[in-house]
Amino acid sequence: MSQVNPALIPPGIDPGPAAGGRAATVPAPSTSFSEVLGARTAAVQFSGHALERLRRRGIEVDELSMARLQGGVDRAASKGSRESVVFVDDKAFVVSVRNRTVITAVDSAHMREHVFTNIDSAVIA
Repeated sequence: MSQVNPALIPPGIDPGPAAGGRAATVPAPSTSFSEVLGARTAAVQFSGHALERLRRRGIEVDELSMARLQGGVDRAASKGSRESVVFVDDKAFVVSVRNRTVITAVDSAHMREHVFTNIDSAVIA
């Protein structure tokens, strides 16, 4: 077995028994896999269609509105919803809850003439 040159080992790394050190140990992760997965899937995204509707209709989504939208999607998910309309102030967002993706957005000026179809829940956030 060949010896590892200690100069090639980064500081703070145990070289292990092959290099003449003690058995290597892997530090425990600071967060669990489920926490990392939850953080990656928790953010609400906007589809290309929804982004185009936001732009065309001049709908702005600030941090507070985004947080409320996120909370509405979380509540819909906790009830087992698949497709939901989430109302935030004078805006409505049709959301694929499973994918956590906004499909389209409607402002108050267009809401009167809009029919929401293929949804199984509505949330006032």
